[in-house]
Amino acid sequence: MNHPTRNAVHPVDAWLPPGKNLLLALQHLLVMYAAAVSIPIVVGNAIGLAHDQIVMLISADLFACGIATLIQTVGFWKFGVRLPLIQGCSFVAVTPMILIGQAHGMPAVYGATIAAGIFCMLIAPLFGKIKRFFPPVVMGTTILLIGLSLMPVGVRWAAGGVPKAADYGSVENLTLAAISLGSVLLIYGFGRGLLRNTAVLVGLLVGTAVAALMGRTDFSKVATEGWFGVVTPFAFGMPVFDPLSILLMCVAMMVIITEVTADFFAVGEMVGKEIGDQEIANGLRADGLSTVLGGVLNTFPYCAYNANVGLVAMSGVRSRWVVATTGVLLLVLGMFPKLAAVFASMPLAVLGGAAIVMFAMIATTGIRILGKVDLKNGNNALVIAASLGVGMITVAVPGFYEKLDGTIKLFLHSGITTGCVTAIVLNALFNGKARGADTAAQPAPVV
Repeated sequence: MNHPTRNAVHPVDAWLPPGKNLLLALQHLLVMYAAAVSIPIVVGNAIGLAHDQIVMLISADLFACGIATLIQTVGFWKFGVRLPLIQGCSFVAVTPMILIGQAHGMPAVYGATIAAGIFCMLIAPLFGKIKRFFPPVVMGTTILLIGLSLMPVGVRWAAGGVPKAADYGSVENLTLAAISLGSVLLIYGFGRGLLRNTAVLVGLLVGTAVAALMGRTDFSKVATEGWFGVVTPFAFGMPVFDPLSILLMCVAMMVIITEVTADFFAVGEMVGKEIGDQEIANGLRADGLSTVLGGVLNTFPYCAYNANVGLVAMSGVRSRWVVATTGVLLLVLGMFPKLAAVFASMPLAVLGGAAIVMFAMIATTGIRILGKVDLKNGNNALVIAASLGVGMITVAVPGFYEKLDGTIKLFLHSGITTGCVTAIVLNALFNGKARGADTAAQPAPVV
């Protein structure tokens, strides 16, 4: 006799009705779109590329995001963690790409990107054996840091995105952010079923509609973009493999790997799926392969988008096939620039309002995990306190490490990475097996 639960499909692997699946996929697309298009713009302008080259970068990036998302969510052989994770270019890689591009040109950027992707695939099996270093006290602290580190991003978006812009922090931007945030909260709080699941999507649409009535949406670029575009491999020429450029990009990749591993654990916790050594290795191999493809397609290193991790927590939808559908939508946007321009017309302030609560939802996941930790144990309290303190340095003061060497600065600039490494080291030092008998008796410090 078969148990009904024995053959049950895990929610991560479950297919949803087509209409609901498409709506939820569209919601993920709107959340990640602003960050996806901003990186090609920032990198292209910093290196001095022409306008048509930057447009090509945007289309290529969207197309590559779609491929990377499908590899990570659908998976094949030993590639893909098979979780609902949207893939996009990591902001960690922006600085190295600009430095390499300014010094050696775009072919060197893509040579370093391809080499970093191969490096990621090679070390994936070794990095996949680190789960024992992520007990709840480390995992919870790291996930809490992810949410807290993203909050300034959401706040900047809510104010308009660019601090130097004339309308940054204007009444109009703050009003749009408030409408978007209020709509998300009301729909999520009082809605049921599909309406509650799509609270962020509806909130973004409400905010955009109000922005249109206020004359704050700009659809002029839709008319100027072409209907169809083809992503051409090696459009800037064959890659150049400069040793120092490769080293710099591999350092950035190590930072990305640390953050991505935390994302795997975070989403695994949200969807109720155990993440073991093999899943970590498979996920990192997928990131490495996607990064190699990024170098071929004139784009960048790829990893999980934290903004969409927050959306998984917010929506409560665990199916990886929803995110796989988003991957298909990204492929379509990469091939139809005019359609992509329509999505780009949503004001950043509207996205910022929704992002504030989404990013905070990641932090609450970390708090929930820390709720399982014995905080009466003084060593656990110290691990959490020190890791949060170190990780929040660059969130509080972004230029704190500005005068340090470039490579060291690159590593330290990521508060998620520094906080995670601090938590791992201090937990091993204070809560190691050799000290197990002593730590239980040590109370938390009284403040």
